[in-house]
Amino acid sequence: MPSLLSYPGVYIEEVPSGVRTLTGVATSITAFVGAAISGDVDEPVMCNSWADFARRYGGLSADLPLGYAVKDFFLNGGSQALIVRVAPSDATSATIELPGTGSPGDLVLEAVSPGDWGNRLRAAVELVEGSTTQFNVLVQYQPRPDGEEVVTERYLNLTVDPQDTRFVTRALANESSYVNVKHAPGVRPLASVGVGSPPSTQIDWQQGHGGFDGTALVDGDVEGSRDSKTGIFALLKADIFNLLCIPPKRRGEATSASVYQTALPFCVERRAMLIVDPDPAWGASADAAVSRAIDGRASFELSGNDARNAAFYFPCVDQVDPLRDGQIDTFVPCGIVAGIMARTDTARGVWKAPAGLDAALNGVQGLQVNLNDLENGRLNLLGINCLRSFPVNGRVVWGARTMRGADQQADEYKYVPVRRLALFIEESLYRGTQWVVFEPNDEPLWGQIRLNVGAFMQGLFRQGAFQGKSPREAYFVKCDAETTTQNDINQGVVNILVAFAPLKPAEFVVIRIQQLAGQVQA
Repeated sequence: MPSLLSYPGVYIEEVPSGVRTLTGVATSITAFVGAAISGDVDEPVMCNSWADFARRYGGLSADLPLGYAVKDFFLNGGSQALIVRVAPSDATSATIELPGTGSPGDLVLEAVSPGDWGNRLRAAVELVEGSTTQFNVLVQYQPRPDGEEVVTERYLNLTVDPQDTRFVTRALANESSYVNVKHAPGVRPLASVGVGSPPSTQIDWQQGHGGFDGTALVDGDVEGSRDSKTGIFALLKADIFNLLCIPPKRRGEATSASVYQTALPFCVERRAMLIVDPDPAWGASADAAVSRAIDGRASFELSGNDARNAAFYFPCVDQVDPLRDGQIDTFVPCGIVAGIMARTDTARGVWKAPAGLDAALNGVQGLQVNLNDLENGRLNLLGINCLRSFPVNGRVVWGARTMRGADQQADEYKYVPVRRLALFIEESLYRGTQWVVFEPNDEPLWGQIRLNVGAFMQGLFRQGAFQGKSPREAYFVKCDAETTTQNDINQGVVNILVAFAPLKPAEFVVIRIQQLAGQVQA
């Protein structure tokens, strides 16, 4: 009621309804961890298109599979890629010295990230006419070593005075995509532009040097450290991701079992799915491919309940390589599979299996191994999802099992869509019930919880996420004195029980045909 009733009349008071809308989280934000040409190291950065990735990370490199996997992701329907670039510990950033005068020395620029790409940077200085303190900095970057394209940045009216609003260190840190200031002298640098000459023809460019990609990327660089939030654990800095892809470190190699063994518990912790790639060497001989895939699955040693959060796809795919004159080469399928999952989520929902005739592989010229039905059957029963090629329907994903999906394991999370739906509900409820913390723990709160969580589950039921003809058959939400005892209340605990009946994919379609003996008279 109003805090003070002082005069005769009508008072208006708004009473809260107790409705707090729960919003479902994203389901197909895909994290990629691997080596790239350029870009921030050990920092998760969201890319919303292939052009965005190419601008931030340099695009494709013939030796680095990450770029190809990201391109496959966007080509197959993905929309949000969270990129973590990893680099060897001895990788260095290129520097550019712009000559100065006197003892303060040169203005030294440094590439924003380590790698050989910084050696394709160059910079120059223009003096501002009529000013004794201001100058302009020109920075040029050649994206490809053998390309003619050049990107130019120009930063105007800079100074070396830390108190000035255009102090060179702050200005470049905020505005430049390519360089930062490593050392700023106390006096203005010398001009690089010939006096009275057009800048385009008379510039004394200073070339970047010292950039180094590092000796070799090792598993430890990819696995990283939880304490320092590097490698895979750089994703601790990200708010959410749903799928994790770890392409091989180098062309022609395979992601090691130790990397997957590090990544899987982290995916369980973050309620995400790990997409596991095969070794390209397994498909080198078609005769032995199936047995190698079976042995290879066991060699990953991804077992136990954690394996519910992993899905293994076989074989690799054959694609055109634009960096090798259109030659056909073999690539891992993780980016394609993640894109298909994103496409299926958008069109049908996370509860629909990302497989079937609609799960076509875009941008693929063939499969490394063409499996037949019997070979597919051997692998499917072990929880290995096959990529198949059919005469009319083309190349599709033809499996939807987790790595706990082997028939002998009889796991309740046998199927990818069932596991992903459970993760979606868990993450949505985790984020959507934060308002409950520190609320009075009694029946009014429990009623609000039932109302809001029930409304969320009802919305999913109406979209077709659960089996059953009615909500009573599809799900229930329980939060009352039975789930939360007085002892729980004394300890500050409120227990919410949410159960649902998932839709499982029609993996085996059995058609029974019977001949009617209508001509026989009884």
